[in-house]
Amino acid sequence: MGQFQKAPITNIVEDATFDFTMGDADIGIAKLQAALAEQPEAFEAWHALCEIFYSEKRFDEALEAAEKAHALRPDDLFVNTSLSRIWLEKGSKEQAEHFGAQARMASWKEQLTNPDASQSQTDLA
Repeated sequence: MGQFQKAPITNIVEDATFDFTMGDADIGIAKLQAALAEQPEAFEAWHALCEIFYSEKRFDEALEAAEKAHALRPDDLFVNTSLSRIWLEKGSKEQAEHFGAQARMASWKEQLTNPDASQSQTDLA
């Protein structure tokens, strides 16, 4: 575990994501889990772990990681979207719709608090 705790969490998330994209999901997962053992409040690492587990169709583990991320940032657009997707895969339309609605509200809040960014996104489309 030692080598993972020394790097900033963003570097670990990037390294783990790279490992996953190169076909080494287990290595990416191990890096994230080691980092989270040292920094359990690292939202970005929980969310990355969730997404890797989801991509590997390990939905129970994805849900557990997503719930940890959600506890840290309940209004985050991306984690609410992830939870919606996971619950859909697990067969709970009700839960999927709940988190989908939370994601939409987070998106609307972002648009209201940062209208210039919303407009520039619209201009690019």
